[in-house]
Amino acid sequence: MAPPVAVTGATGIVGGGVARGLADAGIPTRLVVRSAGRAPRLPGADVAVASYGDRAASRAALAGIETVFMVSAAEHPDRRAQHLDFVAAMAASGVRRVVYTSFFGASPDATFVLARDHWYTEQRIRDSGLAFTFLRDNLYADLLPTWGDAAGVLRGPAGTGRVAAVARADVVDVAIAVLTSVDPDVAGDGRHDGEIYELTGPDSLTLDEVAAAVTLATGRAFRYQPETLAQAYASRAASGAPAWEIDSWVSTYTAIAAGELGRVTDDVRRIAGHPPLSLPQLFAPVIGTPGCPARLWRAGE
Repeated sequence: MAPPVAVTGATGIVGGGVARGLADAGIPTRLVVRSAGRAPRLPGADVAVASYGDRAASRAALAGIETVFMVSAAEHPDRRAQHLDFVAAMAASGVRRVVYTSFFGASPDATFVLARDHWYTEQRIRDSGLAFTFLRDNLYADLLPTWGDAAGVLRGPAGTGRVAAVARADVVDVAIAVLTSVDPDVAGDGRHDGEIYELTGPDSLTLDEVAAAVTLATGRAFRYQPETLAQAYASRAASGAPAWEIDSWVSTYTAIAAGELGRVTDDVRRIAGHPPLSLPQLFAPVIGTPGCPARLWRAGE
């Protein structure tokens, strides 16, 4: 029997979706989670407890593993160090291959500040000698409505820039396609090794167009209100969030304004075998739950 595929972030939507997809395909998994009690119960899955910041626990959790699906850590001031530490644990544990959820346009000078962490993580994975596939996800389309305030106003310095946001369901499908395109007796046959897939939705939209599409699909009114950079920082200062977090929030908008997130690719269709979800498809209301994004509802079941 092939060794299990380790899946991090299995309590979340992307990691959990991948874990369920692998279970449905009959591939054994090891769910690497911070809390065993929150891990999904899936056939062929065992559970290991480890956090990205704990190298010893990570090494133990990855014992006997050849392939890892590495979901990027939650936003944190030390996220880059956490990622690099986990990469070291993978290499020390004998892991051969990693599929990593990176970010669209990851680079050391990306406008979106968190995309820089992803670039450094990618470089450490390259330097480790591990075979890799990088899934560079655009902003998650599912989360766009959460950018609005209680009145449905999306405020930020995005100008007329465009974003080709991708549904998390499509990221899950691509990851499953990569992880299951293997010989049944070998954990990873190498056909995706060294590849970088840039995952986007089908459309490149301004935030005015995003607000209109979400309004039409959900029945809840959304609109975009442009801000200057100074206004953006001032409007978020009242939250009490630390400076690094406010920088990350504001830089999502400035990355859109800079044109770094607007390019549409065909990678979802090429790898997953189906076109990516548009915003109207993603947010089609569920019968009986007016205004509820359908895919978010299903993911939470």
